[in-house]
Amino acid sequence: MSNDEIFAAAYREHYWAVSRYVARRLQGRADEVEEVVAEVFTVAWRRRADLPATPLPWLYGVARNCLANAVRGYGRRLRLVDRLGNDEAAHGRHVAAGPESEAPGAWVHEALDRLAPADREVLRLAAWEELGAEEIAVALGCGRRAAAMRLHRARRRLRAEIDRLRTAAAQPMSPVDATPRKDPRHA
Repeated sequence: MSNDEIFAAAYREHYWAVSRYVARRLQGRADEVEEVVAEVFTVAWRRRADLPATPLPWLYGVARNCLANAVRGYGRRLRLVDRLGNDEAAHGRHVAAGPESEAPGAWVHEALDRLAPADREVLRLAAWEELGAEEIAVALGCGRRAAAMRLHRARRRLRAEIDRLRTAAAQPMSPVDATPRKDPRHA
């Protein structure tokens, strides 16, 4: 099989897995998903001679790098818009969330957001992409033992964050917070 045929097979077989990988990491920025996925497969095409026998973890590693570039570009655009004073809030398009707007499982995302980016990524590779330690090692560009240790430590840190959130949510309100304040104008 030629390198071109190997690439074509990898593209057909893994396009949607790479798309889901990117989409989960660009939450709320669906317009950028196709662009990043196209960049992933452009890099894969240029390096088609380097495609391993099991290309998906390798493609996830390429996607991580492409996502990092996209996130940096997004941050630069936000800073530019902020400097220009043309943000959404200035044009009245800011929508405040209501009390029922919390998505199911939001506490998991909150606990994940409190972790370091490296911990979040290794946990997402294991949970969202369903990769084992060997495949995580390929995606992260490290050894299998290092990947397994990173995953173990990240899971431990996530458990600690979940416990912190659970403890904070279980704290009863103090009497001062529970008492409604009276308006001094109507006293």
